[in-house]
Amino acid sequence: MKIDNTIALVTGANRGIGLAFTRALLARGARKVYAAARDPASVPALPGVVPLQLDVTQPDQVAAAVALAGDVNLLINNAGVGQFGGFLAADSEEVTRQMLEVNFFGVLRMSKAFAPVLAANGGGALLNVLSIVAWINGGELAGYAASKSAAWSLTNALRHELAAQRTQVLGLHMAFVDTDLVRAVDGPKTSPELIVARALDGLEAGLDEVLADERTQLTKLGLVAARPSYLPQAA
Repeated sequence: MKIDNTIALVTGANRGIGLAFTRALLARGARKVYAAARDPASVPALPGVVPLQLDVTQPDQVAAAVALAGDVNLLINNAGVGQFGGFLAADSEEVTRQMLEVNFFGVLRMSKAFAPVLAANGGGALLNVLSIVAWINGGELAGYAASKSAAWSLTNALRHELAAQRTQVLGLHMAFVDTDLVRAVDGPKTSPELIVARALDGLEAGLDEVLADERTQLTKLGLVAARPSYLPQAA
């Protein structure tokens, strides 16, 4: 899919990866970007950007977004929440449920709602922001990883279900990105701008999947190693 002259909707567009997507789409010639956020006032004022109030956990707000943004031919499901903690923590069920509601059910809700819109506008494309932890779960981000695993499975299913209407479905995987979610984490982080550039390059190249950094690429290869990358590794 070519970005030039496209009309996109980006969820969670007020900061981090979502804001980077908004800016990059405009720089590549997008005609309009609906920048969705729970608080539309938090979306920076940019030419070509239409702030849109949207909480992906609220069906009425999703329906309102469909009614307003019926010209969209690119949907970027970026909105997500994360929290550190393992499955044995006292609050793990509640925390995991909250993350699944946004990171899985929110993506499902948006994809179902906008699939007919994409079809009506020629097929277009759907891009889901996933993670390296869709494949590996070391327990530090246990609930978040589970929600991204579910979103990866959803992305793979949507690729089949939307093929008949010629909607391109792209899954974006990456390791730590320099955003608020991992601000306190030590270790290498990739800039949101670089992640987004690689994602949009992949979209324009017609890819199904983008592995946006070296760690993610190595982890994917490691899934079929003698000792797969999702198992504890020797020190």
